[in-house]
Amino acid sequence: MGGTLYAVGVGPGAPDLITLRAAAVLGKVPVILAAASPRNDASAALETVRPHLSPAARILRLDFPMTREQAELRAAWRTAAETTLAVLAGGEDAAFLTIGDPLIYSTFGYLLRTVRALAPETRVEIIPGITSFQAAAARTETILCEGEESLRILPGIRRGEDLAAELAGADMAVILKAYRNFPAIARALVATDRADDALLASHVERPEEALRRGVDEGDARPPYMSLILSAGTSRKG
Repeated sequence: MGGTLYAVGVGPGAPDLITLRAAAVLGKVPVILAAASPRNDASAALETVRPHLSPAARILRLDFPMTREQAELRAAWRTAAETTLAVLAGGEDAAFLTIGDPLIYSTFGYLLRTVRALAPETRVEIIPGITSFQAAAARTETILCEGEESLRILPGIRRGEDLAAELAGADMAVILKAYRNFPAIARALVATDRADDALLASHVERPEEALRRGVDEGDARPPYMSLILSAGTSRKG
């Protein structure tokens, strides 16, 4: 019988913000699958969980390139899935680590679809994690939604015009991946009268954490692990 693939959400980056279930799995699985960019060896998820790992755990790196070239991405997903399936076929369980939650803008989604296509019978267990925007809200006492309010989660990589249209209809918006396309995001916030009160949060719950209110088009691009919380005019009133 083959092993089980665990997808483990490890939270925003603090070792004490992972769930009890995640800690229990991480303490017993023999193989840890750590996603990383081919450009460097860093894995924020791996550093987060190191205190919880078995001393005997084997670390396997899975490369996920930072590109929009579909052929290159599909090849990387297939390689990662084949590596994962080889571990499981040997009877070992494996835990795939992801910052935040495995099902919210995570590389695990690509791995899961590819694994299912290659080996539909694979046993998979997904362990949810605390998201960076939940942690940022907690750090700043920001109520994400209440009553009849809406909460909209947006990818910052969209066009500024599209972001502005989405922001206009949201009581509270979360903009993830807020680094690369930051000028367009800032323009969208200005256009919807949200810039002054927007919360820019970077590296939440990590030593280099930075939190501030107010976003301007002239601001420098924030770090890679950044997000924005933005309340609409109804919340301000």
